[in-house]
Amino acid sequence: MSLHAQDDPDLRHAQEERLRAAWASPTGWLRRWTDVNNDAVGVWYTLTAFCFMLFAGVLALIMRTQLAVPDNDLVSASTYNQLFTLHGSAMMFLFAVPMFEAVSIVILPQLLGARDLPFPRLSAFGYWSFLLGGVFVLGSIFFNVAPDGGWFMYPPLTTRTDLSGLGADIWMLGLSFIEVSSVAAAVELIVGVLKCRPPGMRLNLMPLYAWYILVVAVMILFAFPPLIAGDLLFEMERLLGWSFFYASRGGDPLLWQHLFWIFGHPEGYIIFLPSIALFAMLIPTFSQRHLLGYPYIVLAAVGTAFLSFGLWVHHMFATGLPKISLAFFSAASQAVVIPTGVQIFAFIATLAAGRVIFSTPLLFATGSLAIFVIGGLTGVMVAIVPFDWQAHDTYFVVAHLHYVLMGGTLMPLFAGLYYYWPLVTGKKLSDRLGRTAFWVLFAGANLTFFPMHLSGLMGMPRRVFTYPAELGLGGLNLASTIGAYLFAAGVLIVCIDLALSPTRPKGRRNPWNAGTLEWLAMPESEHWGIRSIPLIETRYPIWDQPDFMRKVDEGRFFLPDAEEGRRETIITTVLDARPVAVVRLGTPSFLPMFAAFALGGVFILTTYHLYWPALASGALTLALVLRWLWTTAEIPEKPCKPIGHGIELPLYISGTQAPGWWAMFITMMADATAFSGLVFGYYFFWTVHEAFPPPGMTGPGSHWPMAALALTAASWAATVGARAANRRGLVTTARLLLSGGALSAIVSIGAGLAGPWLSGLDPAVHSYGAIVWVIACWTTAHAAVGAIGQLYALARSLAGRATPTHDADIRNVTLYQHFLLFTALVTWLTLGFFPGVA
Repeated sequence: MSLHAQDDPDLRHAQEERLRAAWASPTGWLRRWTDVNNDAVGVWYTLTAFCFMLFAGVLALIMRTQLAVPDNDLVSASTYNQLFTLHGSAMMFLFAVPMFEAVSIVILPQLLGARDLPFPRLSAFGYWSFLLGGVFVLGSIFFNVAPDGGWFMYPPLTTRTDLSGLGADIWMLGLSFIEVSSVAAAVELIVGVLKCRPPGMRLNLMPLYAWYILVVAVMILFAFPPLIAGDLLFEMERLLGWSFFYASRGGDPLLWQHLFWIFGHPEGYIIFLPSIALFAMLIPTFSQRHLLGYPYIVLAAVGTAFLSFGLWVHHMFATGLPKISLAFFSAASQAVVIPTGVQIFAFIATLAAGRVIFSTPLLFATGSLAIFVIGGLTGVMVAIVPFDWQAHDTYFVVAHLHYVLMGGTLMPLFAGLYYYWPLVTGKKLSDRLGRTAFWVLFAGANLTFFPMHLSGLMGMPRRVFTYPAELGLGGLNLASTIGAYLFAAGVLIVCIDLALSPTRPKGRRNPWNAGTLEWLAMPESEHWGIRSIPLIETRYPIWDQPDFMRKVDEGRFFLPDAEEGRRETIITTVLDARPVAVVRLGTPSFLPMFAAFALGGVFILTTYHLYWPALASGALTLALVLRWLWTTAEIPEKPCKPIGHGIELPLYISGTQAPGWWAMFITMMADATAFSGLVFGYYFFWTVHEAFPPPGMTGPGSHWPMAALALTAASWAATVGARAANRRGLVTTARLLLSGGALSAIVSIGAGLAGPWLSGLDPAVHSYGAIVWVIACWTTAHAAVGAIGQLYALARSLAGRATPTHDADIRNVTLYQHFLLFTALVTWLTLGFFPGVA
């Protein structure tokens, strides 16, 4: 075993110099700006989301100024529609979800004692996608082409190009691009929590923040993809005239509402649970004791997530659905209060049982809970169907929504800001300014939104740009406007506090005397993170394990050196966090940024109907992603390395223990969820039509779908066989099977499209033809991706970068083929045999 750095200061210094030199770049500041270290990406991510929030806040102030007095003419109806659409879209898509992902990218590696999350280049790709998409969507208002159909974009008004103009395309394609960023971050966070925990950190020892982030990231996998499916249908109707939402052509606008709210209501909990996660970190710190009810909080978080997916019709009570459906979703909407209450009461019990240290972060946390509880109570009210029928589309719902979002998202983020700012900069924010900001924000939030309950009950509809004086609502609206400016003043105080931070002296490490791992890090730490990766025995190791911080700093735990000048971290098992390998993390690269811009070109050029340039941008995206993968995957110079304490771990793993395998599995789960949204559309149309397909319209039949299924199964079998042959050292056989599998996948594309083509199905005539075509195109496109994956694995083998021992590429391609076969089974059996198509 080699000499370890903690035993030789000269060796440690030389190793750190090599690692520092490895991170240097001839491109200087630009390379550092595009640094893929998750700390850098997370900070940029957070700052960008914060700026988008400020922009959305300015839009809200303009709206409140317009509504301050009756019959105001500050802005026109068209401008007001653009303002409230962009305000809602920015807060929900560009702030709430991205902000929690950004903060998690900063905090989670520190919290897990890891050098970084496993895919830093994926985090960088997600950030650049988010930045480009956000600028594209928000910038549209300066050219008077911003979307104006609301953040929900209900068709058919928004799918009619003569009514909605270019704004709907900007909203749909721009936010679809941003959704790619959100799913990418979810993949990174899930794999990070499951595979990058330090040795000994079993699932029941994980910090609650990690549990919450795991739950929320999994929710993203099941909430965002149905909206992506809906976006696809939406744009196919707008750009190509396919029929999904026009009733006169067999469509139904309720399909969009279902797909949107399957995403929209869980998103409320997606942005609320990370705030609870922040409370779960700072409440034990300021109580100076372990959090009470740990297992119950975990179960409550999982229960909240589960119930949230049964609430989407909560937003559709006024659409004429059957009463049995209303009863079910009303009950589910009220039941979600139970796990939420469990979490809140556990926090209260911890505060009551501890020695509370009153601080600015805790002040924000308690104030947030007070505001959120008010929003929760009104949520129970609108969950009752008869009341919802009366309050629907009034300002009562606006008040409920904003109480929930203020108490469940924005105010908790300020608590987290004041709590974690010393972790990022080494400097505390001002307690005086922080407390002043809290009381101004607290008063402003209540003055803004509480009167809206009353104005809503008095009949003021939402989404109106003015109102007559005869309604008697001028006083309430003026109070709300004054409150909005008061709240903005509170945000300004926070911004001033942040701006003054660089002038303050550095404080001590772990200034709050917290017990969790994130406080091991110091702002002046090197790029590779903490000195050594610790062994975890309790939930609060800084409190409970003697001399813990000193041992970490001295490199007395695992992986203390950097012999090869590389950034590395330990991969552990999912359940009990046993070390299984050392993974080398991606080095700084421009490829994620270029790939994000190229993919952005696909969405942006499609918005302006520049299809050939969009196709070229798509080809460039594919080339950049393949290059990115090619340069990331490498064969190490040695099979194993010592990590300390007499333990050696491999530098290369594949299969179910590898982070790459988990990333592929999680990505395919998101993909399968989006596909299920399309299949849901098919069966939705079947339920709403007396005859499906309609009389006189012939389906694709069974012959071509079965041929496509057989070819896909052959491609899958060839890939599975290639994996087995490669494992046994039969490299030539594996290469031949990969070639045959790719050929079979390519031929399956023609067979899959031949059915609807030869049957003469016109997607612009009826929803049946449209939904058949979109499902067939989805599946054949995935077959094309499968062929590319097979050819990529073949190229890796021919280049000597994939061997019988180093077989991660072919294993991951095989996993993709499993999901492709499942997709093909559902698609071709549905289109070929159901519901009895000849």
